[in-house]
Amino acid sequence: MKLRHSIMLGMLGPVSDRFHVYHPAQSLAQRLAMVKQVHGADGVEIVYPSEFSDPAATIRLVKESGLAVSAVNLNLKSQKRWENGSFTAPDPAIRTAAVGELRTALDLAAELGAPMVSCCPLIDGHNYSFEVDYLKQWHWLEEGLSEGARHRADVRLSLEYKANESRNFNILPDLGRSLYLCERLGLAHVGITVDFGHALIAKEAPAEVTVMAAQVGRLFYLHLNDNTRDWDWDMLPGAVNLWDLLEVMFYLHRLDWQGWVSYDVVARGGNLVQEMSASIAMVELARALVEKIGPARLQACIADKAPGETLVELMRALL
Repeated sequence: MKLRHSIMLGMLGPVSDRFHVYHPAQSLAQRLAMVKQVHGADGVEIVYPSEFSDPAATIRLVKESGLAVSAVNLNLKSQKRWENGSFTAPDPAIRTAAVGELRTALDLAAELGAPMVSCCPLIDGHNYSFEVDYLKQWHWLEEGLSEGARHRADVRLSLEYKANESRNFNILPDLGRSLYLCERLGLAHVGITVDFGHALIAKEAPAEVTVMAAQVGRLFYLHLNDNTRDWDWDMLPGAVNLWDLLEVMFYLHRLDWQGWVSYDVVARGGNLVQEMSASIAMVELARALVEKIGPARLQACIADKAPGETLVELMRALL
């Protein structure tokens, strides 16, 4: 297993919620400099289009930083034109624009040496019964993603799912529907971003969906964080669901998974560099704890169907 740790540039400011601004806005150059101070960071995840008002300048700054780019995150939800959807908007001109933005993101990823574009279609879905035509909406999603992804096969498209927000019912709410979409598209370079917190919100076991995606060759990317299973709080990994984090590390070890993990963590207070360093440290410590217990020992506990014994082993390892 080899994990490469990436920091989401968008999480380094501004950081706010509906009630308070926790961290001010920072220039791209400032945030790149901050990442260099994060202990254990190997690269960055950068958002398109918000970070690319001047594409040439952005590309220059990122390359000059010397930081690798794990992914270009395609954000198609904030602008007014996406109000009624992006890939599934009823207006064909908007759907065409979404495909064009995906193509641009793929080209930018290639220019930056990033292996993939990650996209969570949060503005696509519905809020009410009889609000959308499900037959047309799903067809438009398949059509748009297929057309965009076929633009180039040397950069992967990694689809991230989430049950809700911005829509009450997002069109890709869980792993099952996301894998179904991948199979429908039939493109080897289209896969899944498993977000730990989104799996919790979907009432999934993060380790189980990680394994399921990996077994069919669709696990392209991991977003690590944590929450209380009732809202996507984007807390530090392991802050609440420590055993779930350990189980993910255990299965990544079994799979000998090689890839990028990115930290979708919102620091509501504290020092941003310290919080991101702590996020990476929590994951590395979880991995070390699995090694301390011994993957073979954990596997034996699973084979013996002795969850009580396993939990005792886990608790003992914390002493």
